[in-house]
Amino acid sequence: MEFAVVAHRQTETNRALATRGWHGARSHLLTPRQALLRLGAGDVALNRLDVSTDLDGVEEGIWSITQLEAQRVRVLNRPPALLACHDKLLAARILTAQGIPHPRTRRLESSSSADGLRHPVVAKPRFGSWGRDVELCCDRQALTRYVAEMGPRPWWAIGGIVQELVPPLGVDLRVVVAGGEVVGAAMRTAAPGEWRTTVAIGGTASKALPPKDARELAIEATRALGIDFAGVDLLPLDDGWIVLEVNGAVDVRPLYSLETDVYAAALGSLQRTADESLVLA
Repeated sequence: MEFAVVAHRQTETNRALATRGWHGARSHLLTPRQALLRLGAGDVALNRLDVSTDLDGVEEGIWSITQLEAQRVRVLNRPPALLACHDKLLAARILTAQGIPHPRTRRLESSSSADGLRHPVVAKPRFGSWGRDVELCCDRQALTRYVAEMGPRPWWAIGGIVQELVPPLGVDLRVVVAGGEVVGAAMRTAAPGEWRTTVAIGGTASKALPPKDARELAIEATRALGIDFAGVDLLPLDDGWIVLEVNGAVDVRPLYSLETDVYAAALGSLQRTADESLVLA
């Protein structure tokens, strides 16, 4: 039996998952094309394709992942689920339809797209990551400027989104869910003078123990999107939590670990879920 983390990027998370591996299988870190050539019926692939560097969709290789399924490879983070996470507009619609707390979100085409939303608003690419091209717009004029500045970007053809701002506290909680279980968490703190907690733009992460209601909401969000392994970013409200984002190619570090190593815990939970589904089938 073969197991592969399927990704283009040699990130710490991808390498660690491939190194820990799948019990009873030879484990690898493969590109989509390599996986298509190597894996066959009965093998397992963990789809870790990320957002493209141009922020105009998902990295090349989704077709190869669908072909793996046709070859009877068990795919975790199936293409529809991964796309639902990476596409922030689709994710917002699914989460809202499922009654999961999420900022009010609209497709961004012009400044009038935010009509009916409460300012300030957050404007960002529809497929976004790493905090790039995300701006806080305090009024319609600021949003008009944003639209004009982003128009030449490659991703603008796909479109952006605009969301009502959840009042920033300078911290948020990232909960890592695998196979329907919480396997890791971290508190992320914004850099001085920055309202976003994104680590790629200077935010820092520290150990955290998520409370029960945060765990339950994170699991509920991953189930709504159908994703097997993801990070759910939560912000506290007076009466609970709100889901800011579900990251289908989440990067984690050892400090995310709870009772056990976060990578081993994630793989263990995914394998138990996969084994149970085979028994039920």
